[in-house]
This record gives sequence, structure tokens and C-alpha cells, in this order.
Amino acid sequence: MKPRDKKPRLDQDRTDQSLRQERERTDEEFSKKQDSIEEHADEVVQKARTHVDSSLKVSRAKTDERLAQSEAPQQERQSVASERVHEDAALRHERSISDEKLREEREARKRALASLLQLERETTDQHLLTERGRSDEALAARDDFLGMVSHDLRTLLGGIAMRAAMLLRNAADDEVGQRTRKDAASIQHFTARMNRLIGDLLDIVSIEAGKLTVEPRPEDAILLVRETVEAFQPTASAKGISLDSEVARDSLLARFDHDRILQVLANLLSNAIKFTPEGGRISIRVEPVEEEVRFSVTDTGSGIAEDDLRRIFERFSQVLASDRRGLGLGLYISKCIVEAHGGRIWAESQPKAGSTFFFTLPGARTSG
Repeated sequence: MKPRDKKPRLDQDRTDQSLRQERERTDEEFSKKQDSIEEHADEVVQKARTHVDSSLKVSRAKTDERLAQSEAPQQERQSVASERVHEDAALRHERSISDEKLREEREARKRALASLLQLERETTDQHLLTERGRSDEALAARDDFLGMVSHDLRTLLGGIAMRAAMLLRNAADDEVGQRTRKDAASIQHFTARMNRLIGDLLDIVSIEAGKLTVEPRPEDAILLVRETVEAFQPTASAKGISLDSEVARDSLLARFDHDRILQVLANLLSNAIKFTPEGGRISIRVEPVEEEVRFSVTDTGSGIAEDDLRRIFERFSQVLASDRRGLGLGLYISKCIVEAHGGRIWAESQPKAGSTFFFTLPGARTSG
């Protein structure tokens, strides 16, 4: 079996990456802010020192002027000069000590803030791990519960479908029997829809857990299209819709999981039939495109608005808000299945002009 991807915790990885990026931005902004504060503080200190130096210079100039006017002896002047040298040296020493003390205080403050921030982040990480553990346990319990319930529901649905089949087979040919056949057919239709819904829900669980499996092998895409058309022909005819296939060759190999791609085509055809009015036409086409094989399902239905085209492959998305037949899971599941094969899926449409859904699969070369 091949898992859908090798990152079952993709959402958690994205959260971790986002958290790392946010922390890096925080560190960068914090560092810039600290640098700005320190730069401003240095400017204030420098201005104060410049003011002191200017005042000292003015004071000394006045002293020199007074000494010159008093004709002080040379010895007194040398004494004043010597005192000034000692004062300057003491001032430089004091400022050096002050600068060193300031640097030490800043480094100590940075270490304290870094330690506090690291402690806070470690606490956040621990809380996150604990919450993820609880979430994983809850998801595991949910998956186990859903698996058990779905098994029991399918067993019950199988019994209902079997009873409905017996009613169809044993109904009399009179008027009461005809009503019985009609009711039994409705029961079969509803049980089939419920069974598909259960399957969709199980697929969603597998996708979220990263456990959606596909088993690609060389298969004939032409045969798959013909099989799909044959299966849906009665449903389309009952609604008065023409359903056909457009193929230009007898065989076209691609690598795919038969049941999974049949599920994709069934989803696309079910939607096409749902939104195509009586007298409309649906066509399935398959053709080689470079190294891929491209499928397309085209209808003459109501079309899809441009804004809706951007979200139709999202979970629980409904093409028409007024149509609530289903949970809007089919296209999302189809997208996940196609991407698990290494292909891609998209849609093109215009309102009231029909729609075309495309998807591609890797081609398979013939031997020799």
C-alpha cells in the first residue's frame, strides 16, 4: 500500500514552522528595539559628557586668563597644568569604569531577558506537546469509534438493502405490488446514498490522518471510462440526459488504482447529472497529453460562478447553497485521490454555459 503522503502530521509541521518564523521575527524586532534604546541612551550620555567637557573648558580658560592677568609665577602655572593632567586622567578612568559597568549591566539584562524568554517558550512548547498528545488521543478514539460505528451501520444497511431486494422480487403484479416495488426501490436508493456517505466520512478520516492509500498499477483508461459510462447510463437516461464517451483509440494505459479513480469519475458524473437539466448532454473524454493521461467530464448544466470555482474542491463546499444533497465531500476526496496518484484536478466553467472537470494521471509506457 502507498500512503497519500509521508507527512501524516503536515498541519503540525506547518504550525511548528509558523511558530519558528514568528519567534524569529520577535527576536529580530526585540533586538532592533534594544539597539534603538541603547543607541538613544548612548546619545544622552555623550551629550552630557560633551556638556561637562565644554563647561570644564570654559572654566579652565577663565582660570588661565586670571593667571595671566595676575602674572602668577611659573611654578604656580605648572602646578595648575599638572593638576589638570591628573584631573583629565581621573575623568577618563571614571568614564571608562562607567562604560564598562554599563556594558556589563546591558549584557546581564540581555541574558536575563533571554533566559526568561527561553523559559516562556519552553513552557509554551510543553503545553503545545501536551495539547497535541491529547488531540492525537482524541482523534485516535474518534477514528476507532467511527470505524466500529461505520462497520455496524454498513451491516445494518446491508440487511435493509437485502430486505428491499426481497420485496422487489416477491411483490405481486397488482396495484399493491407496484407500490411495494416503488417503495422498495426508494429504500435501495436511500441505502446506497447512506453507504456512500459512510464511505466519504471514512475517506475524510483517512485523509486527515495521512493514511489514504492508493495502489497504482498499469490500467487501461479507455476501459475504465467505458465501465463508468455503462454504470451511469441508466441514471442519466432516467433523467433524460445523453451520456457518452469520446475516445480516439482502443486502449490507453495509465498508472492508477482502478477502484479509486472509478470513485473519482463517479463523483464527477454524479455532480454532472445532478446539475444538468433534462435534455442535456454529458460527455467523458480521455486522451494522452505529453507524459500524462487527461480525463474530462463535460456537461451542459447550469455552470459554476468564478468565485465558486476557487472553493469547490474544499471540504464541505457546496456548488449551490440551496442544494444540500450531500456534505460537499466528493470533490475534496476526488482531489486528494488524484493528488495521491501524482496528478492534478481542476474545473473550467461559466454560469449557464456548462462545466468541464479535468484531472490527470501519470501515463504508463507499454513494454518493448
